[in-house]
Amino acid sequence: MQKGFTVWFTGLSGAGKKTLSSRVHLRLKELGVTNVEVLDGDDSRTFLSKGLGVTKEDRDTSILRLGWVAELLTKHRVPTLVSAVSASRSARDEVRKMIEHTGGKGSFVEVFVDCPVDVCSERDGKGAYSKARSGEMKHLAGVDEPYEEPHRPELHIKTDKIGAEEAAETVLDHLKSQGLIEGRA
Repeated sequence: MQKGFTVWFTGLSGAGKKTLSSRVHLRLKELGVTNVEVLDGDDSRTFLSKGLGVTKEDRDTSILRLGWVAELLTKHRVPTLVSAVSASRSARDEVRKMIEHTGGKGSFVEVFVDCPVDVCSERDGKGAYSKARSGEMKHLAGVDEPYEEPHRPELHIKTDKIGAEEAAETVLDHLKSQGLIEGRA
């Protein structure tokens, strides 16, 4: 029987969270893992957290809402991949508690998608870093807001050192080693 779990990809904007999540999603499907859901922080702000601002409290509320959806999916045995900056360690820790309370210990896998801010800025397709540096945009983690790195993520992937395919295989290997998926990872 398929197990529910949540893989939470956290890191700066432009670090490669969405790319990595997409690659893991494709590989899970290739391995026969069905009904995988992908949740994205950008989409969440449009639909789930519309109307929230950019204060720390609003950003934390947005992450907790996203976590609540992931918890429901995990409870119903749906593998869930979440990519969101989620700059607040306390909000991520609260989501971990929610999901592990429902899905059991190990059902929440935190993946720190680590990349230096200068590399993220070079990759920036949305123009967020240039807007933040010019003062046009406020509250960008890594520029004028802190990003609180995870203390003990299950995986720490440096996307300026390895490619997306290798990073995805690292995630799949972990899921297999924890008994969350079967098959050749």
